[in-house]
Amino acid sequence: MAAPAEPGDPPGFQRPPAMLRLKRKRRQRSEPAAAAAAAAPAPRGPSAPARRNPFSSLNNNAPRRAAATQSPAPAGGDPSAAPFWQFLEPACEEKPPGRAEPAGGADILTLTKDLHLPTAVPKVPSSPRQEFPADWSIKTRILFMSSQPFTWTEHLKAQEEAQGLAQHCRATEITLPPSVQEPQLSTELRCAFQQSLVYWLHPSLPWLPLFPRIGADRKIAGKACPWAQDEALQQVLRSDWCVSFSSLYRLLKAGLCPYFYVCCPQFTVLFRAAGLGGSAVPSAAIAPTTRGFREALRSEGIEFSLPFVEERARRQKSSEEDLGTEVADGLRGGSSAEDAEEPALSDDDDEESFSWLEEMGVQDEVKKPDTISIQLRKEKQEVQVDHRPESLALVRGSDTLTLLNLLINCRSLVAVAGPQAGLPPTLLSPVAFRGGTMHTLKARSARARVPGGSEDVFSLEVLGPVLPHTLRALTRLLGPAQRGAFRALLSTHQPSAAFNCCPQPQEAVGSPQDLPACGLHPKTLDELRQCPTLGKSAIRFLEMKDYAYTWKA
Repeated sequence: MAAPAEPGDPPGFQRPPAMLRLKRKRRQRSEPAAAAAAAAPAPRGPSAPARRNPFSSLNNNAPRRAAATQSPAPAGGDPSAAPFWQFLEPACEEKPPGRAEPAGGADILTLTKDLHLPTAVPKVPSSPRQEFPADWSIKTRILFMSSQPFTWTEHLKAQEEAQGLAQHCRATEITLPPSVQEPQLSTELRCAFQQSLVYWLHPSLPWLPLFPRIGADRKIAGKACPWAQDEALQQVLRSDWCVSFSSLYRLLKAGLCPYFYVCCPQFTVLFRAAGLGGSAVPSAAIAPTTRGFREALRSEGIEFSLPFVEERARRQKSSEEDLGTEVADGLRGGSSAEDAEEPALSDDDDEESFSWLEEMGVQDEVKKPDTISIQLRKEKQEVQVDHRPESLALVRGSDTLTLLNLLINCRSLVAVAGPQAGLPPTLLSPVAFRGGTMHTLKARSARARVPGGSEDVFSLEVLGPVLPHTLRALTRLLGPAQRGAFRALLSTHQPSAAFNCCPQPQEAVGSPQDLPACGLHPKTLDELRQCPTLGKSAIRFLEMKDYAYTWKA
């Protein structure tokens, strides 16, 4: 019983001795229950979460959880064979809600969607080969990984940098041994690396990102563009661009330039010299295109083909013929061949298909579709491919000169409004041309520790417009320097992936003497002569192991 309150105390007041006795009794009652709970612990349910330390940071446990879920490095093996996506992103990086974390042994390409790579499911890796197929797409970023350091690419001496630039201008061929024992001390290797990073650009505006141009309004917005409201300055820029464009085409016709790109805000054009890309004549590929642009080509008398559309039509026709053959075989026993074969209606017979109305004398009573509706139905399939890779247009031979004149005189080639207003298209070339500016790709090497492993994995990141010959030159250097083992993740400028289309029908390529001084290594030239086989896709993953390549597209 609690001590009675004295007359001067307020109602409900308990004196200290009574409160101490009450707390002692409560503690004694709770001890048997606690002992029983300790003897038979019950699983903690979702309604009783663990108490969080109020003095800890909100994300201080994230690295431990991430490290616990990551797979350890392979014991006794090459650390570069480990899944290196684990250290490409910080352990505490926030993930979108509802996105399941992939398992540690999952495919490497499915775990690197944040590296600006296409989200399409890659094909099965190819079998090991000495060379990989020609890829005419432009790469925006390449990440090389290897167990050997890339320190030989760092801190080039002034003499090595100057020698590399001179080798590029003189198109010097560099042949390295199969394996370089001390890459850091190999001056020849370091000069060749500097040589492989060079490309030529026009116009050159250091404060503006001039590649890529498709979808670049957000990057250019807010930058200083003094020509936007100055028509005289726009005319000067356009005149200078026309001179550079014409210079590149003349070099291409003379066999002194293997290829070059014209990057516009709406589409990209790839000009290739005769003998490259499976064509014996000069060719130009345009992607993506629209019905209006294709009509402009027709109005100028430029003959072109739509390889993807034609290939799809051939496959469809072949499948229909096979189906018709099967039906004819099934009906041959019970009916004649005339009943089995039914001619298919073509679009050219649409106007004649209403002749039966005249025979019945009701041609005026039945409403027929007008000519515009018939024309739109015919062009429906062509309009559906606009702004898609299937809209790639291929121009060959002398029509490339007409295309050059069309692009020079086409006012809509330059945007009239928006951040890119008045800015001429970007010209990219592997060789020097009139008005071109020499640029070099940005290369940066780093070191990373595989979680759970004791060895380091080294990386080399190359940023910028990586042209097809540059990828070949880099892999030719990394083979001997990294002892024939490295991996590469490639980020592709997606609109340019359609340039890997194989022209139909295939033509005999020119002889190796057709491009004697185009500035490319003879081995690279032989590889780019091959007919493209990647279609609408591009190489996303490349691996060299024991000096043999495997890739995924």
